[in-house]
Amino acid sequence: MKKKLEVQVLIIGGGVTGTGIARDLALRGISVLVIEKGNINDGASGRNHGLLHSGARYVGSDPDSAAECAREAQILKKIAPHCIEDTGGLYVAVKGDDESYIADFPTLCKKSGVACGEISVQEALELEPGLSREAIASFRVKDASVDPFHLSLENMNQAIEHGAKYYSNCQAMDFVLEKTSSGKAIGKVKVRNNLTGECFNITPRVVVNAAGAWAGMVAELAGIGLDMIYSKGTLLVTHNRLSTHVINRLRPASDGDILVPGRTVSIFGTTSMRLDNLDDIKPDFYETDFLVGQGAQMVPGLETARYIRAYAGVRPLVSSRNETKGDDRAVSRGFYLFDHAGDQVDNFLTITGGKVTTYRLMAEKTADLAAEKLAISTPCSTADVPLMSKAPSQLIEAGMSVKLWARDPVPGDSMMCECEMVPKSHFKELLHWLKQNRETADLNSLRIHSRLGKGACQGTFCSLRVTGFMYDEAYIKGSQGLDNIKFLLKERFKGQKPVLWGSQLAQAELNEGVFCSFFGLDMVDSDGKG
Repeated sequence: MKKKLEVQVLIIGGGVTGTGIARDLALRGISVLVIEKGNINDGASGRNHGLLHSGARYVGSDPDSAAECAREAQILKKIAPHCIEDTGGLYVAVKGDDESYIADFPTLCKKSGVACGEISVQEALELEPGLSREAIASFRVKDASVDPFHLSLENMNQAIEHGAKYYSNCQAMDFVLEKTSSGKAIGKVKVRNNLTGECFNITPRVVVNAAGAWAGMVAELAGIGLDMIYSKGTLLVTHNRLSTHVINRLRPASDGDILVPGRTVSIFGTTSMRLDNLDDIKPDFYETDFLVGQGAQMVPGLETARYIRAYAGVRPLVSSRNETKGDDRAVSRGFYLFDHAGDQVDNFLTITGGKVTTYRLMAEKTADLAAEKLAISTPCSTADVPLMSKAPSQLIEAGMSVKLWARDPVPGDSMMCECEMVPKSHFKELLHWLKQNRETADLNSLRIHSRLGKGACQGTFCSLRVTGFMYDEAYIKGSQGLDNIKFLLKERFKGQKPVLWGSQLAQAELNEGVFCSFFGLDMVDSDGKG
C-alpha cells in the first residue's frame, strides 16, 4: 500500500501534453506527479500521423491554429531535432480538385505566416516520382515528421531527472472536494492501480486535467461538464517508406489526404468519424478501403502497397455548444485551457484540444497558470532548453540501434529484433533502466520504449527471442513469458485485422501457426474477438 502522496501539481494524463506540462513545471522547480490510466501515449498522442505541421493544412479553415503551428514547429526543430526528421512537405492537387482553392492557397499561407513556395509539377515529380501523373499544381512547405513516442518519453524522462514522478496504469477514480474561502478545491484524488487493484490517495495543491478525449470524464469527477466532441481518425501503416517528403492533397482538409514518411515506413490517412463514446476505438474495413482509394488518386502506389497495420485515435475537440452536427473538421484545432475557478473549483485546470505540433505551447500556458496558483513566478524555459534526457530513448529511433551497435560492438551480441535491427545488448540496457525507473519491465513496456514489434512481423519472432532473454536474465518467471507474449500479440493483431490481404495475410497466418498451433496459445478473447 502506497503512503499518502503530497505534490504541488498532479497531472492526469500521460500523453504529449501531460508529459510536456510535467517537463515545464519540473524545470521551474515545481514538484509534479503524472498519472496515466494506461501507458504513455495511449491516447491520441500515440495514434496520430506523426506530422509536424507547417500550418498549411489549416490556413483556410483555422488561420490562428495555422500560425501557432508555424511558430511551434520551428521551436521543436530547434530543441528536439533527434525526435524530428525535417522532410519538408509538398501540397499537390490532381485533376478535379478545386482550382479556386489552389489559386487562394499561397495568399492564405502568407496571411498566417506559413512559408509556401510554388513549384512546377515536373519539379514535384522529380522530388517524388511516386506522385500521380494527374497532378496539376504543387507547393513546397515546411512540414516534417515527428516521432510522438520519442517526444513524450523525452519530456517525461527529462521531467523525472528534475524531480517529477510518473505512475502508469493509475487512474483517477474520485475527487474529494473541500470548502475554501472562495468556493471549493480538490483536497484529495483517489487513485486506483489498474494492474493490482490497489487504491491510494494523492494530496495535490493543483490538479491539471490533460486527459485528452477523456478530459470530460475527468472533469465530471469535480462535478464539471465539458462539451467534448469525439472525432475518430483512422490511419494506415505501410511496410516500407513510399516518399521522402510529407505529401498533402492540395484541397480543404478532408479524408485520406496526408502521407507522412515515418522512419522506415509511411503513415497514411486520416478519416473523421463522430463517435458517441470512447468504448470501442478501432479502425474498420470500410475506412481502410476508402482511405486506399482516396490516397491512390494522389500517390498511385498506395493501391498496391503492403500495409502492416491500421490504428485509430480520437481527436479531443471542444464543442462551441452550438455545434453538435456537421463536419468535425470544421471544429477548431486550437487548444482550450479552462481555469475551473469559474466553476467554483479553485485548484483545477483542464487543457484539451490542440495537436502534437502545439503541445509545447499548450504546456507553457497551462504551467504558467498552475505556477500562478502556487504563487511561483519562475518563467517557462522549454522553448530554449534542449529536450534531451539521459534515458536510452534513442532505441525507439528506427535504424539507430544498429548504428550504436556497429559503433560500440559487444562480443557475442546478436540481433533480437531483425525487422528493426535491435541487438540483445540494447534490450539489456533498456531492461536495466526500466527496472530502475519503472514499476514493470514487460514486453509491452519494451514496445513503448523501443522498436520491438513495430516491424513487418509485428512481434512474431522478436517477442519469442526477447521473452527468452528476459527469462535468462531473471526479469520474469513462471508463466509471465507466455502471458506477456499473448498480450503483446493480441494488441498487435487488433491493428492487423483491417489490412489482412496479400503479404500481410500470409504473415498473420504464420503468426497463428507459430503461437496457436505450436505454443497452444488461444489468441481469441472471451467475447469471440481476436
